[in-house]
Amino acid sequence: MHLAIAGSIATDHLMTFPGKFADSLVPEELDKIALSFLVEDLDVRRGGCAANISFALGKLGHRPVLVGAVGQDFDVEYRGWLESAGVDTSGVLVSETRHTARFVCTTDSALAQIATFYAGAMSEARDIDILQVGSDFDLVLVGPDDPDGMLRHTQTCREHGIPFAADPSQQLAWADGDLIRQLIDGAAYLFSNDYESALIQQKTGWTEDEVQAHVGTRVVTRGKDGVSVYPADGEPVHVGAINGVVAVDPTGVGDSFRAGFLAGVAAGLDHERSAQVGCTIAASVVETKGTQEYVLTREGFLERLGATYGSAAADEVGAALALA
Repeated sequence: MHLAIAGSIATDHLMTFPGKFADSLVPEELDKIALSFLVEDLDVRRGGCAANISFALGKLGHRPVLVGAVGQDFDVEYRGWLESAGVDTSGVLVSETRHTARFVCTTDSALAQIATFYAGAMSEARDIDILQVGSDFDLVLVGPDDPDGMLRHTQTCREHGIPFAADPSQQLAWADGDLIRQLIDGAAYLFSNDYESALIQQKTGWTEDEVQAHVGTRVVTRGKDGVSVYPADGEPVHVGAINGVVAVDPTGVGDSFRAGFLAGVAAGLDHERSAQVGCTIAASVVETKGTQEYVLTREGFLERLGATYGSAAADEVGAALALA
């Protein structure tokens, strides 16, 4: 199954301030604020929803085509990192003027945060033509990205009969109902967490049944409570989360689940098994600091999947996935 993953590609620059921001704030002078904080460390992490999903798919034995816009800094290290994980980066547009999208965040000892997001080259995703990247995709996932880019990819897939998965996630907060309806109508799959699912209904004005009528399969993640899969036909499937998870950082967990689910679907597994694959790789991500820093081995992955879902599940997944 030939997969394209379109969406954001970014780096996270995370810093820690040993004191409290509040100690440096003068309430009556906030309109003239000019502060600088000396931080103890800088942690630079690779991220972006499309890059995270593609990385996980590569680890699960697939070679997805990553589609997104970046700056020239992407070629310094990030491209090689993704390619070594099995990701095809030929669909990435490199901006001549902007840097790769960047999230810069400083957290103090009270867990208060001061953050800035630079969209940068991400705004040029609207200039990418999916058909120029490839015309033989079996499925295109359209993830959070430049809004015009998301809409262009969705319309291209719809007009040319290319199955697509809608994953608007973070962009739902600002998008209006009309845009959301355009992004999800006709999707083969609609991914969301439980809050996003409710937000889609609220903003579109559609009931849950009406949302279902506009898409094929809805996949709703529920954190520690697992995931629910609602097919167009047939009974819903609920899969519990992996047992014994020790959560460290939830960032990127939803991305990895999507990758696992799609890896299962691409390998011919049913929705239950595909969701189990998604939950298993998501467990590895939530237990690791950094969205692409986890390590997967065939033996360890199947052992963990089998411990929660049974040996028959592990055997079936092991036969279907080309895990290293």
